[in-house]
Amino acid sequence: MTDTTGTLGAAQDARLEALAEAALAFREHVPTITAWGRRLARVLDSGGRLLACGNGGSAAEAQHLTAELTGRFEGERRPLSAIPLHGDSSAVTAIGNDYGPLEVFARQVRAHGRRGDVLICLSTSGNSANVIEAARAARAAGMSAWAVTGPGPSPLAAACDDAIAVDAGTTSTVQEIHLAAIHLLCGVVDEALEVSS
Repeated sequence: MTDTTGTLGAAQDARLEALAEAALAFREHVPTITAWGRRLARVLDSGGRLLACGNGGSAAEAQHLTAELTGRFEGERRPLSAIPLHGDSSAVTAIGNDYGPLEVFARQVRAHGRRGDVLICLSTSGNSANVIEAARAARAAGMSAWAVTGPGPSPLAAACDDAIAVDAGTTSTVQEIHLAAIHLLCGVVDEALEVSS
């Protein structure tokens, strides 16, 4: 059996180094995350809701975000209204079957979103057509649409009111920074709502 510890160890070190570099570079987006968190806290505190969407790993990130808000992040607070648009498999499959894949999220935005609500769109590529359509539907409904993407510029960022582009070389690193962004956002929401830990 060949000893590949050196090669594997070097690859893992390189992966961690890329993650650390991406995390440090992401600091430039902290003011945007802070502004988003404060705005989202006002929306949720006044009875509004957050909708979130993405495909694949980004769907998992969207669901992670909504779980932190409907459950809790680090401190105790009342549950906040947050819906992952891929989470209702019956709606997703019915809409996809009857209206086509581009409408899977957009139709739900039109059903659940109200003027003043927020849609967060996650996409590592920034090219996901169904997420772009959701952003367009949100803006047409008077909602705020925010994108969290991989390296920009991207069509999704252009379709949204505001965007954060993670500058990283691999999809996995982009997703890892997206998770950090979600946690930073939840921390700002909790702070704005004066949640006690």
